[in-house]
This record gives sequence, C-alpha cells and structure tokens, in this order.
Amino acid sequence: MHVTETKLPGVKMITPDVYGDERGFFKETFSARRYLHEVGINLAFVQDNHSRSARGVLRGLHFQKTRPQGKLVSVTRGSVFDVAVDIDPNSSTFGLYVGVELSELNQQQLWIPPGYAHGFCVLSEFADFYYKCTDYYDPTDEGGLAWNCPTVGIEWPVQDPVLSVKDAAYPSLRELIT
Repeated sequence: MHVTETKLPGVKMITPDVYGDERGFFKETFSARRYLHEVGINLAFVQDNHSRSARGVLRGLHFQKTRPQGKLVSVTRGSVFDVAVDIDPNSSTFGLYVGVELSELNQQQLWIPPGYAHGFCVLSEFADFYYKCTDYYDPTDEGGLAWNCPTVGIEWPVQDPVLSVKDAAYPSLRELIT
C-alpha cells in the first residue's frame, strides 16, 4: 500500500494494493500489523460503522469531546468529499482542514487520528461510507463544528447541502473554543 502524509499531523491518505482481473478485485482493507508499521495506527478499533447517504447529503463536522475517536474511513460504493479539521487550539495547524475525494473507484482510505472534527458530503447518486473507530460512540459526548464555518473555509463541492437539524446548528470554530 502507499501512504501519503497530509498537512495535518497524523492525518494520512492510504492507497491499498488492489488486485483485479476480469472476475473483479481483492484488497486488504485492514491488518493491525501492517497498519501499525506502515501507517502508524497503534490504537485498537472497537466499533465499525456503515452509512448510506444520497447525493448532496453533508454529514458533520462531528467529534467526541472527552473520548475522541480515531477513524479509518473509506467508501465502498459511490463517491464522497471527506474532510478532517484540526480543532485543537494548541496545534500549529488549528483551524486548517484536509479535504479529499474517497470513492469506490480510487479505493483510498483516510486515517483521521483522535482529536479532529470529521465530515463528508456525497458526490454520487448515493454513497456507502464505511469507518472503523478507536472508541465507542457516546451521544452524550458528541460535539460538532459548523460545516460552513468561515474561519475554516472548507470548499465543499456541493451547493445547498442536505443537513440534519443537529448538523445545521453546530457552532463556528470561534464559538467552539470560547
């Protein structure tokens, strides 16, 4: 596999080896030993999630306040624009983001270590989004950042995204840290 560093500390793009022929393809989506040595993931995954969303849906930007989750994310069907935002006010990259396209065609993964806000929007008719988490989801510990926070300035590739009521009400980065 090929691992690429991003501008955010610890956030990495992973391009797995894919073996294909006229019958289809095979790829290894996770191996603890390999991902430790080649990606640097030394946390155990305790929960896997799978969501399906329609074109234009934007989910995020989510995080856990006191028990942050690391996430290994990928798309098994369709295409999304996936985003990680540094929300640590003590970080040199505070307020910066990485945005990448993940799709069934490029077969890439994004490793987002604990401590980042995360979200995605769907570019295809629908998308199946799969992610492994390093801690359990706790609804009493969830937080969020406004998807359209002007301080972060994410260039989302969708116009008028479809948002949940909760996602539409999240605060800006400035409001989040005060």
